[in-house]
Amino acid sequence: MDRAEYDKIHAYMLEMMGDSAHDAMHIYRVLHNSLKIAESHPEADKDILTAACLLHDIGRQSQFRDASICHAEEGGRLAYEFLGSLGIDEKRRAHIRDCIITHRFRTDRQPATIEAKILFDCDKLDVTGAIGIARTLFYKGHTGEPLYTLDEEGRVQNSGDAHMPESFFKEYHYKLIKIYGRFYTKEAREIGEKRKAIFTAYYEALLDEVCVDYGVLLICEGGKDVR
Repeated sequence: MDRAEYDKIHAYMLEMMGDSAHDAMHIYRVLHNSLKIAESHPEADKDILTAACLLHDIGRQSQFRDASICHAEEGGRLAYEFLGSLGIDEKRRAHIRDCIITHRFRTDRQPATIEAKILFDCDKLDVTGAIGIARTLFYKGHTGEPLYTLDEEGRVQNSGDAHMPESFFKEYHYKLIKIYGRFYTKEAREIGEKRKAIFTAYYEALLDEVCVDYGVLLICEGGKDVR
């Protein structure tokens, strides 16, 4: 990939970023970690990987406007069309599209190529550790979701059950704690393992702090009685 092509893809990415959890800094971290991991995988096409990293979240704003839209599917479609306008051949832009389509956690589509697996891993690394906490809280604030919710008996709801209202605690159990077992590459697993203790300690401290007496009995599910 020459500099002119990179600059055009980068400029298009900047046009499409719209929230603080999925901003250009997120893209740069994913790209940096992806290229670093790719050093251990000489079979990976770094041009494909670079383009896929830069463009993987360009469908986010469409999903914000219409929750029925999958940002990965939409991002893949937009990337395929945009890369075509740059004269990139069909095989390569289809490869980039497929990397983007399979980068999402909430999907049945699994990454098949090494480039797609690296993108998936590095996008998920960005929701681990301290950065992962910050980004998740940014996103929950952007969508108007709370840290936690209470059930009818005044208990803090603390699980990833599908019937629960959306919250940070639900996201922790539904997705965030499961990511550490979903990495495809050894390098990502090693990085994730180093970050896991920080993430878990924060969650446990937050859980302890919210399990307090509000004037009614609050019992954290899976936690201690705080009467």
